[in-house]
Amino acid sequence: MITPPSFPFSRLRRTRAADWSRRLVRETHLSPSDLIWAVVVHDGPEDRIPVRSMPGADRLSVGALAEAAAKAAKLGIPAIAIFPFITPDKKNAQGDLALDPDGLACRAIRAVKAQAPGLGIMADVALDPYTDHGHDGVLDDVGRVANDATIAKLVDQALVLAEAGADIVAPSDMMDGRIGAVRDALERADRPDVLIMAYAAKYASAFYAPFREAVGSASALRGDKKTYQMDFANVDEALRECALDVSEGADMLLVKPGLPYLDIVARVKAAFSMPTFAFQVSGEYAMLKAAAANGWLDEDRAVIEMLFAFKRAGCDGIVTYSALHAATLLS
Repeated sequence: MITPPSFPFSRLRRTRAADWSRRLVRETHLSPSDLIWAVVVHDGPEDRIPVRSMPGADRLSVGALAEAAAKAAKLGIPAIAIFPFITPDKKNAQGDLALDPDGLACRAIRAVKAQAPGLGIMADVALDPYTDHGHDGVLDDVGRVANDATIAKLVDQALVLAEAGADIVAPSDMMDGRIGAVRDALERADRPDVLIMAYAAKYASAFYAPFREAVGSASALRGDKKTYQMDFANVDEALRECALDVSEGADMLLVKPGLPYLDIVARVKAAFSMPTFAFQVSGEYAMLKAAAANGWLDEDRAVIEMLFAFKRAGCDGIVTYSALHAATLLS
């Protein structure tokens, strides 16, 4: 690094003096193209159902989602991530509804494709919205999440979602070997065009609580997910997880949660030079909303500043519930 001349010949405030010069020398850039809008869809007649812990991130009906997706596309957002809210009466221990080609997620995908055909759709591959125990997989006889039995169901779920029109399937379950199994199945089904966004480094985190309320899995969850989601103390393990997913055919890597794990994002991007994303999860969204509602933060400024932090850390894109808000501000 070249040593700059000393003061007064070097005055770093010169380039900060005006808006035009600050923009001219800006090192990191953020646009709507960097955002994936995370949204929850429900199967009822109401267009919107508020989520108590996530103000503004309502559950949308299939019709309302399709209309909102068209708005997202006009704002320049390239893709949305769909998560289904399943009522308790439709859940069982095996999460069988996840495999229904006419289920909520598949109908939502088709509706969005009809309304906004140029918008990418990312579909969650995991069983937790569908299981009556709230875990991401099926349980064995002693109540443990069974890795290989779960993979078999995830493969079938991914194929159903791809057939419905999902452009990206995103296994978020953290089972060992699921990326390779899904990739192989997509190839065998003549769907080589479907992308895999691997939740490669997904940590067992307190920041998921509002999301579990939004998708209705909070009250169902028995125990915790620490036997398959990562220990938040570990960094090198995240790189091993990413390496496995890359070797198994992942197209993109995702770190989750986001803001508290930007050190992981930076390490992953540096190590693999792969398209790297982070998920600004529900707890991050809820904290910002609560602070703004109390007048403690300027929400517009904070939303943009937080998203810039993801980009500085190395993210190629961010999955966020704030995508519509941020894209409106950026435009």
